[in-house]
Amino acid sequence: MSVTIDIAGLPPERVLFEISPLAELGVALHALAEPGHHPGLHGWATATAAGLKPDLADRLHEADFLWTSTFSDVFMPFSGIRGDGRTGATLAEELDMMDRLDDERFVACTMEFTCSSWYAVGGPVNRDRALELAATRGPKQLDFARRLLDDPASVRTWLRRLFEDCEQAFFADTWNRVRTQLAADARHKTEILRHKGLAEALRAVSPALSLDEATGRIEADKLTVGHTTALDPAVGAGVTFLPSSFGWPHLMVLHAPGWRPVVQYPVAAPELPGLASVQLLKLRMEALAHPMRMRLCRNLARAPYTTGELADAHGITPPEVSRHLSVLKKAGLITTRRHGRYVLHQLDVSVVARLGSDFLETVLR
Repeated sequence: MSVTIDIAGLPPERVLFEISPLAELGVALHALAEPGHHPGLHGWATATAAGLKPDLADRLHEADFLWTSTFSDVFMPFSGIRGDGRTGATLAEELDMMDRLDDERFVACTMEFTCSSWYAVGGPVNRDRALELAATRGPKQLDFARRLLDDPASVRTWLRRLFEDCEQAFFADTWNRVRTQLAADARHKTEILRHKGLAEALRAVSPALSLDEATGRIEADKLTVGHTTALDPAVGAGVTFLPSSFGWPHLMVLHAPGWRPVVQYPVAAPELPGLASVQLLKLRMEALAHPMRMRLCRNLARAPYTTGELADAHGITPPEVSRHLSVLKKAGLITTRRHGRYVLHQLDVSVVARLGSDFLETVLR
C-alpha cells in the first residue's frame, strides 16, 4: 500500500522545501490533543495545556476533530489556491490564504473528519451523508457540520480567530523556537536536491519515501492507498515538502484531487535501527501468527538450535521445521550461522522487540 504522486515532466524548480507556521500549528495541536502519539513532547503538551485559558481550551475541544481523527488540509491552504506552492512567511499570511479558499473547497477540507471517502474522488460534499457521518461522531461534530454547511463564512471567521488566539496564547513562542531548525532543514534538503537529485533528497526526508524513475512517481509507504499529480494546471504544477518539529511519527501526504501535493515530514525522531516497510511489517506479523512458529520461537529466543533439534523437540519432521524457518528468515526474524557441520538458527530478539513500535509507527505514519 502506498500514496503516489505523479511528477513525470515536472520541472526541478517546482519541487520545493518550505516551512509553514499554519501546518506546524496543526501538528502542534495534534500533539496537544494526542500526547500518546508523541512521547517526546509530553513536557511541552502538559505545560501548554496547563497554561490555556478555559475559553480557548473549550474552543479547541470543540474543533479538535480537525487535528485528531484526521489532519485537515485546512492547515495547508497554499496547496488549494492557484500558485507556485510557496507557503506564507507568517501565520497571518497563511490565514489570508485560508480566506482565499473558495467555499466548496473550504467546506470539503474542513469536513474531512466525516468525508474520508470524498478524499479520493473530490467533488462537492454530500450534505445528507456528511451530517449522517457527523452524527456518528457525536453531537459536537454534528453541530459543527451543520454550521459549516449552512454558513461556511462564519465558520471560517471562527477558525481564523481560534488560530490567532492560539498564536497569542502559546504558538508564537513555540514557532520562534522551532522555525530556525525547520528553515535549516529545508535549506539542507534543497541543497541535496540541487546537487544529488530528487531520489537522494527523498531518502534524506524519510526512508518511507522513494522515487520510481521508470513511472515518474514519488511513492510514500503508508497504510493507505492514494494517488495524485503534481501537474494539475488548476492550482499550478509543483510538490511542496514541509519539515515539522512536532510531526514524528507522522508522515503526512496531502493528495486530495484539485490540491497541489504536500508532504509534511518529521525532522526530529528517535534514533531507530531502521524504518520497517508496510510489506515487511505484514510479513513479520504473519510469520509470528502461526502457532507452530510461535512454539519454535520459544526455543529460538533462548538459544541457537539446529533443524534436527527443533524437529525432535516438537515432534515434526525436519522438512516441516525448514519450511517454518524459511518463513521466519524471509521476514528477517531469525539469524543463521554455521558451527562446524551444523547450521544453528536463533531468533533476533531485538527485531521482535521492535514489532510493537514498528506497528505503531506504521499505523501512525
